[in-house]
Amino acid sequence: MKKLTVLSTVLLTTAFAAGCGNQAKTAGSSPAATAASTTQVASTTTPAASKAVKKVVVGTGTQFPNICFIDDKGNLTGYDVELVKEIDKRLPDYEFELKTMEFKNLLLSLETNKIDFIAHQMEVNDERKAKFLFNDEAYNIFPNKIIIHRDNNAIKSIDDLKGKKLLVTATSNAAVLAEKYNKEHNTGINIVYTGAGEDAKASIKAGRADASISTQFAIDFLNKTADAQLKTVGDSLSNSKTYFILRKDEADLKTKLDEAVKAIKADGTLAKLSTQWLGADYSQGQ
Repeated sequence: MKKLTVLSTVLLTTAFAAGCGNQAKTAGSSPAATAASTTQVASTTTPAASKAVKKVVVGTGTQFPNICFIDDKGNLTGYDVELVKEIDKRLPDYEFELKTMEFKNLLLSLETNKIDFIAHQMEVNDERKAKFLFNDEAYNIFPNKIIIHRDNNAIKSIDDLKGKKLLVTATSNAAVLAEKYNKEHNTGINIVYTGAGEDAKASIKAGRADASISTQFAIDFLNKTADAQLKTVGDSLSNSKTYFILRKDEADLKTKLDEAVKAIKADGTLAKLSTQWLGADYSQGQ
């Protein structure tokens, strides 16, 4: 039976709310819920056909506004989630299952075969490329910028962060960007690592940290839904392309994902998803 399911290993309660697309129920909504059950959201083939269908477990998160998050109805949704659902519809030989976890656990879960690929706005860096396989067709292209409190007029770019606290998520590409910039420019930024994006928002608002790195669409969402009181400053630190990450032995799945993403781009579906969830068409860059 062709279906897409959602499995939650660590599902953290969020205060985020957003509009609903074609959503899947999560298996839990308490701060430390673990799920032993799954929820079927689509069924398109006969039981006999299911024997030929390959199951694929897709790792994602619940803490990235507009990308992969829990909406006000308790559903897992967002740009990456809805894109995975769309790809699932177009690959009848595969059955996709979404498995949620903390961002810091995604790469380890991929490496230890607990998931088959990651859908979480993953960017290429040398460390990841040495261990994993990226698909070829980027599905999002967006600028990363420094974010600060909206009342902070002293910080106008990353160069103004000498001796100040910059919060980044551990193992994220934002952390790699900050570390590289610090080393190459001798900026003297105090990089502080956190495990959840919510910490950065709350810490900046409360004055416990000075800045973080994020995207304009995430900040717009947080300002609207959580009164984050943030703004972006300075030039873009990177024009980031995002991909799915797979194990190196998943070349066949990589090819299928690329074919599906190309088709979703060509018929305008990706542009529609990007506009719906991110506020603009980032599928071709800005």
